[in-house]
Amino acid sequence: MQSVLTPPRTVMEVFKMLPEGTLAEIINNQIFMSPSPLSKHQKVLNKVNNKLYNFLESTAAGEVFIAPLDVYLDENNVVQPDIIVVIKDNLRIVQENGHILGTPDLLIEVLSPENRDHDLITKKNLYEQFDVKEYWVIDPDTRETLGHKLVNGKYQSLGEEIGKIDTGLLKTSLEF
Repeated sequence: MQSVLTPPRTVMEVFKMLPEGTLAEIINNQIFMSPSPLSKHQKVLNKVNNKLYNFLESTAAGEVFIAPLDVYLDENNVVQPDIIVVIKDNLRIVQENGHILGTPDLLIEVLSPENRDHDLITKKNLYEQFDVKEYWVIDPDTRETLGHKLVNGKYQSLGEEIGKIDTGLLKTSLEF
């Protein structure tokens, strides 16, 4: 526990004072906090992460990380995507003893009842703005996946699947 000698003056100062593991993000200089995910969310997260980890380990194409891990897109935007993929050519953004400083290549969010619009609208728009190459959203209730691919600075739909992610970026299909 740290003591506060002077009150924080910025959103980033408040954010940096939060205890480790706090589920909090800064989007457009505004803090968003959420409760811990439900068990069905975590089951889907584990399955997809396992598939991605095994694929990336066998191909040496990059690295995968799971939340909570802060991704600093810039000084006003810090997110904790459920799954983060950084391809080999972009690994310089991964700080060995810190966070991710820059734009990851592929991000996946698993929906929770209280954050659907946050992931489907707010974070999709943010990830598009910061040129995340692929963005996938998974509904843990239906296993429906919805993918987006960045084309000329705008997201184009990759369609919807059930229990499957077809990622053009990694040139593979992951079933869960």
